Amino acid sequence: MSQKNEIKILVLSLLLTTGLAGGGIWWFIHSSGFNVGSNTTSNQTNNSNKSISERISFGDKSLTPGEISSARKDGIEALANKNYDKAITDLTASLKLKPNDPEALIYLNNARIGNSKSYTIVASVPIGNDPNAALEILRGIAQAQNEINVAGGMKGVLLKVGIANDDDKPEISQQIAANLVKNSEVLGVVGPNTSDATLAAGAVYNSGELVAISPTSTSVKLSNFSRYVLRTVPSDFMAARTLANYMVKTLQKKKAVVFFNSQSNYSQSLKSEFVSSLALEGGQISSEVDLSQGNFSAAKSVERAIQEGAEVLMLAANTETLDKTLQVVQVNQKRLTLLGGDDVYSLKTLEVGRELATGMVVAVPWHIDGETKSDFPQKSRKLWSGDVSWRTALAYDATKAFMAALEINPTRSGIQQALVSSDFAASGASGAIRFLQSGDRNAPVQLVKIVPGNRSRTGYDFEPIRDKLK
Repeated sequence: MSQKNEIKILVLSLLLTTGLAGGGIWWFIHSSGFNVGSNTTSNQTNNSNKSISERISFGDKSLTPGEISSARKDGIEALANKNYDKAITDLTASLKLKPNDPEALIYLNNARIGNSKSYTIVASVPIGNDPNAALEILRGIAQAQNEINVAGGMKGVLLKVGIANDDDKPEISQQIAANLVKNSEVLGVVGPNTSDATLAAGAVYNSGELVAISPTSTSVKLSNFSRYVLRTVPSDFMAARTLANYMVKTLQKKKAVVFFNSQSNYSQSLKSEFVSSLALEGGQISSEVDLSQGNFSAAKSVERAIQEGAEVLMLAANTETLDKTLQVVQVNQKRLTLLGGDDVYSLKTLEVGRELATGMVVAVPWHIDGETKSDFPQKSRKLWSGDVSWRTALAYDATKAFMAALEINPTRSGIQQALVSSDFAASGASGAIRFLQSGDRNAPVQLVKIVPGNRSRTGYDFEPIRDKLK
């Protein structure tokens, strides 16, 4: 492909992104699967300079991005002043205006607790750096908190939830971890989000003997990392094995090029596991392309893959390299089959990829239309007025695991012992929640495919592949 044609395609990609962003606004606001707040850039700049105490809130300040209604603002101010009755009234009014606001629901439940006895956990989420993921995770935590508190709590004790903005930065995650370890009221942490942040903060949680359950960190490096760091999401080993099996057994293809980010622990992990899994299936990797390299060219990489005889492009990108990944999708022009990891599961992929992304198969831990036994999909749709993503479901499961452990022994050491016990089990959005001694959850992944559809308001949707894998 000529340089001139490459430029044309990249310009077209940018135009598509700009033009389609407006079309997705309604769905951003009303659906919770890929919700996003406004003023993301300004939030990233402001949050980078915040002190750790300013990054943590139990209801005294708002951390999530976007416009704040007067009712929500008044409710948070009332909660900060311990005027619980007014906080309940104002936050209830705020949720009527914006029912898919997880921060408001968490603070409402905290206000209802007032000065009563409660058990406390904290969500460590990337509000400033990735508000999409943060809001999705917070919805799962808020839903679980709301359910248990409405039902009377854990043996009569209600659940209080704090929110910490770690920006997905390892050094900030560590500082937040140190703060939470020192706070004796905090009995558990849901998060962090990325594997890099979890590995960094996990060392602090381990030394402080405070359990952290990540709903989204998939790196294989977290297996056996710490007795105090668990996860409700399957590791990259499961996703890679499932994708490799599907590629060879179902698609009948054996040669792939893998795109990854060498600066991301998650991306490195998924890439390495896919390379190993594909070899075990009898396939091979013709080359590996590092998206973080300054001389990366989507057009040249795809042309080289075709010249090498590759049949599949495996997109093991992380959030930071999603734009470059979507350039690959555009340039590919549906010539080679596309596979992807869970970070490719994004509204942006649907908006920018559109017809050129149809047929792409992505491995995710859970999909709302792939779950047939749980009542979680119906309850979440009713609560949030829209579909939720796998991040919400796995954060819900992490919170449910904490609640079950708190009922057994509401101390830090008691929670850790309960969670890793061989007879521990809790019921979650994605089935039974059990942890291996490695801290991993032994659970399958769900393959989804991009197809034409109307649920996302982009004209395309991720839909579960219902054919059984061979």
